[in-house]
Amino acid sequence: MIYPFIRNTLFHFEPEAVHHFSMNMLHAACSTGLVKNLIQQQFIVQHPSLERNILGLHFKNPVGLGAGFDKNAAYLNELEALGFGFVEIGTVTPKGQPGNEQPRLFRLPEDKALINRMGFNNEGVEAVKSRLVKWNHFRSTSLDKRMIIGGNIGKNKVTPNAEAWKDYEICFEELFDVVDYFVVNVSSPNTPGLRELQEKDSLKKILSQLQEINYSKTVRKPLLLKIAPDLTEHQLKDIADLSFEVKLDGLVATNTTIAREPLSPVSKLKCESIGAGGLSGKPVTAKSTAIVKYLSEQTGGKIPIMASGGIFKAADAIAKLEAGASLVQVWTGFIYEGPAIVKNICNGLIKA
Repeated sequence: MIYPFIRNTLFHFEPEAVHHFSMNMLHAACSTGLVKNLIQQQFIVQHPSLERNILGLHFKNPVGLGAGFDKNAAYLNELEALGFGFVEIGTVTPKGQPGNEQPRLFRLPEDKALINRMGFNNEGVEAVKSRLVKWNHFRSTSLDKRMIIGGNIGKNKVTPNAEAWKDYEICFEELFDVVDYFVVNVSSPNTPGLRELQEKDSLKKILSQLQEINYSKTVRKPLLLKIAPDLTEHQLKDIADLSFEVKLDGLVATNTTIAREPLSPVSKLKCESIGAGGLSGKPVTAKSTAIVKYLSEQTGGKIPIMASGGIFKAADAIAKLEAGASLVQVWTGFIYEGPAIVKNICNGLIKA
């Protein structure tokens, strides 16, 4: 009940600064075992009906945090305390890069939405790997408590598309032993030319190369593809076909949209001054759900789907699951609903 007041106060300040401030405060709280235990007692929900066995992995619940929130795997201990079933770190690139110029994150509270043009800002694969090695040393080995970690990988801004496959290969090799699954990100609208890699031939080259490495390992890792909500039906069908061709383990649907509909007049006016960036939150809900349903139908339900886009309440998660998703990811909803979002969604799923 107190979070709306806290949110309204924090919304008076610059979004990216608030993000770091809030997570650093949570980090300070969780650095003490007693306080972390109290936080876990408040937010973690455990129930057999929440558990999922997907991608050859055991998820303690189906509610995860999408990529872009914890880009550098810096807050896994804190996110675990909030009850997330899984967290997708990244997007990680071979070399660290600052991303686009600030400001690059904007709120549209009238529509419970965000616009971001972060540009894959991250510390680089070596720094992220180092943190994950430490995390894996201390993480719980108990299946009913273990938080699954996904690695979302991308290319550096300066890497030409013709050589993009090399960047994905570097990140895949470096993170292979420290994440549970991989997501190939070619759908962010904030790296120039990146979405061109969603075309079938370009995608096939990247995914085939990664699967060749993957199948050479003693134990391979699940490989998923994250797609944009702005693809045509023809492009979506190509991706569904390619999923079988390269033996993808799953799809993440969807990333942010470059569209600016549907938005309130107030938000549309703000968008004129904000400019470019990917829109996320409530305005993406319907489009994302429709794509999940389409892909589920096109693949005959044989390719697991992680649904992302406009998930705020249990009802949103249920709609995605009914459309054919196996798991759900929150991001913008986490900002607007607060730290109890996983708890509330899980409780809603138990009652459903």
